[in-house]
Amino acid sequence: MRFRSAKQDGFQVSAVSGVNTISFGISATSAAKKGLLGFAVKRIDPNPDTRKTEQYYMYGFKVFQSVIPQPDDNTKVSTEQHPVQSFVWDDFTAKPGHKYTYEFHPVRGKPKNLDHSAEPISIDVETEELFSDTAEHQVFFNRGVASSQAYTREFGNKKPDQLAEPLQQKALHWLSRDLDTAMLKFIDQVEDGDTLLGCFYEFHYEPVLTALRQKARKAAVRIIIDAKDNSRTDKDGKLVEAFPREANLKAIEDAGIPSKCIIERTARPSAIQHNKFMVWLKGKGKEAKPIEVWTGSTNLSDGGIHGQTNVGHWVRNESIAEAFRQYWKILKADPGATSGDDKSTTLSKNKEFRKSVEDLGEVPLKLEEISSGITPVYSPRQKLDVLALYADLVVKAEKSTAVTLAFGVSDAFKSKLVNNTKDDQIVFLLLEKEDKKNPRSAKEFIPLTARNNVYSAWGAYIDDPVYQWVRETNTARLKLNSHVAYIHSKFLLHDPLGPDPIVVTGSANFSNPSTTENDENMIVIRGDLRVADIYFTEFNRLWNHYYFRAMYDKLHADEKQQTPTEGSLFLVEDDSWTKKYAQGTLKAKRLALYSTMELGKKRAAAH
Repeated sequence: MRFRSAKQDGFQVSAVSGVNTISFGISATSAAKKGLLGFAVKRIDPNPDTRKTEQYYMYGFKVFQSVIPQPDDNTKVSTEQHPVQSFVWDDFTAKPGHKYTYEFHPVRGKPKNLDHSAEPISIDVETEELFSDTAEHQVFFNRGVASSQAYTREFGNKKPDQLAEPLQQKALHWLSRDLDTAMLKFIDQVEDGDTLLGCFYEFHYEPVLTALRQKARKAAVRIIIDAKDNSRTDKDGKLVEAFPREANLKAIEDAGIPSKCIIERTARPSAIQHNKFMVWLKGKGKEAKPIEVWTGSTNLSDGGIHGQTNVGHWVRNESIAEAFRQYWKILKADPGATSGDDKSTTLSKNKEFRKSVEDLGEVPLKLEEISSGITPVYSPRQKLDVLALYADLVVKAEKSTAVTLAFGVSDAFKSKLVNNTKDDQIVFLLLEKEDKKNPRSAKEFIPLTARNNVYSAWGAYIDDPVYQWVRETNTARLKLNSHVAYIHSKFLLHDPLGPDPIVVTGSANFSNPSTTENDENMIVIRGDLRVADIYFTEFNRLWNHYYFRAMYDKLHADEKQQTPTEGSLFLVEDDSWTKKYAQGTLKAKRLALYSTMELGKKRAAAH
């Protein structure tokens, strides 16, 4: 949802809310910035159960050095005394389906003698419900930030299974943030006699497998799994077992899922069956009607639910559910070449398979061809046209795009971004690893920087504590993930705060293999402000978290400067911090996204 305050003494606040996240932008005139030390942020939180309203200033992180010269990991401060020095601020602690009032109090004076006399700028906001019985889209993000101060302080950097109950369940719930609850809820709604079709790459998360086994007693459950034999012998002569085949088959056996429920995808062993979706068909037999789809990036694994960033996307749309069923029916036949086929047969079978996928329906290949609503896109395809479309969505945005990339920046994106010169555009890339030259590759490396209007963050954690930060862990150390430790979600946002946003989300990694080789699905959602707002605020949460850690890590890797400067550690003690919002800077462009955003017909009234 989108909101905007009335103007107050040269200030105006705009807000975008998701489910648990709210992002704010504060516009200020030159006069309003004069003498400004920042904002004390008060949250007014009504409790409908007790009919009481709580009011409190939000916590801050940075402090005035003249007030607290040596903060440590026990230092906790209020923005009332150590204000927020930013015109873009986020609250990632909001409750779903909740109404709040925020007051941004301009703070002036001196750090030891603050002046709070200015009238606050007040804005009413409301978050989206976590679960809805009517919404076409429901979106569920896990926490995706095991590498955080919050996890460290709450659970001591221990693996969840190292914690005693009830702390163990608390840690798991904190990490999953209802992603697994939503998946189980999708399965639970399937009634006796109904059908549940599924298609999964990693299929070994015990709670979901147990739920599927129980559901299979009275409903038709049919799950396609990746069972491809990609085992190999490493350079030391050691056998590397097939992944995820062996883990999937063992988990199925352990869970006691009947063999009739499982369809093994074994053809094309060099390409992966990378889907993660379910389709609910209501009714019995031939009368069964597809009505809902679960999709997204989440594998059925501990790491998929609790570790790396992931999203589950629940769609109530009969035509989309039917489209997914038709795709499932193609995969059910285990199409494509097998290891025993000769070259000619291999080419023929794979071509036939790709064509059958493309024949499911036309997909747009240009921005202007994307229809309002939902368009499904399936892989593998014969060409890279769809990947080129995604690259166009990045460079042709009027103001901003945001993309999560688990396996680097593809050439399709780089070739178009290298000449990106739109001065007022921002391209946010959230990567698993820093994009840098591979020393083992002779290929020319093309860096993307602010000159291309590209701003990148990547997975990182604080390993060397300093200031008031404590040492963090990550999902690899927690034994949750081994291949992708941080960024596993796959979504793209095109002008998310504009009047006609586009969201692309699903299982594909915006890469060549995910387009022409792997079994994949994506949905392209156009014109849905609610969906765009949820994804936008969650991207903000993840990007802000990892941008800080990536820059911190990069700074420490620089031999010339081993510690952050004091200016980056402490609050500025005058109004000079406002100069960082000079025209053309990243900060100014980020702020403009809020001040110029479209509110939508239902959000246009000022507070």
